[in-house]
Amino acid sequence: MTPAQADHARAHSEFLEIPEGLKLDTPRVEDGAAIWRIARDSQALDLNSSYSYLLWCRDFAATSVVARDGNGDPVGFITGYTRPQHPRTLLIWQVAVDHSQRGRGLAGAMLDGLTSRVALDLGIDRIETTVTPDNAPSNRLFTSYAERHGAAVEREVLFDGEAFPGGGHQPEVLYRIGPIPALADALR
Repeated sequence: MTPAQADHARAHSEFLEIPEGLKLDTPRVEDGAAIWRIARDSQALDLNSSYSYLLWCRDFAATSVVARDGNGDPVGFITGYTRPQHPRTLLIWQVAVDHSQRGRGLAGAMLDGLTSRVALDLGIDRIETTVTPDNAPSNRLFTSYAERHGAAVEREVLFDGEAFPGGGHQPEVLYRIGPIPALADALR
């Protein structure tokens, strides 16, 4: 085992384990329709076109994750990308878990698994996301992620509700989490 692999194994031990019977995987184009359905059925996410999920699975698979059940079917996903002007930052776009898998810690395990993989593959050591103030599960997910990994969290409004067409959209609060010590250690 190389020193980098040993550091990664030590850092990984601080991460949540995937719930029994599930596995994390890189999304494939054929997962796009299932990911779109999970997003639609969440009734919490801004639903993108089905086409965009197909593209996401093709173009941003390296910075995204899908959780699969024992049959290999997607039951959760996280989409993300590295910021072009800040390549050490992974922006988390959407997180969703199928209703059948909620309450098992899957979202946290996916976030831990994804950030660990992207840290090793692309060198990220921080994450960003936006969350509306009324989205308690996402607020808990990202706050607990930062606490679990000993990382600072900064919050500020990125987009006011008035920036969105049609009115009625809540502000999007930007969470900046990092640097994340376990991810930075994995890079050494």
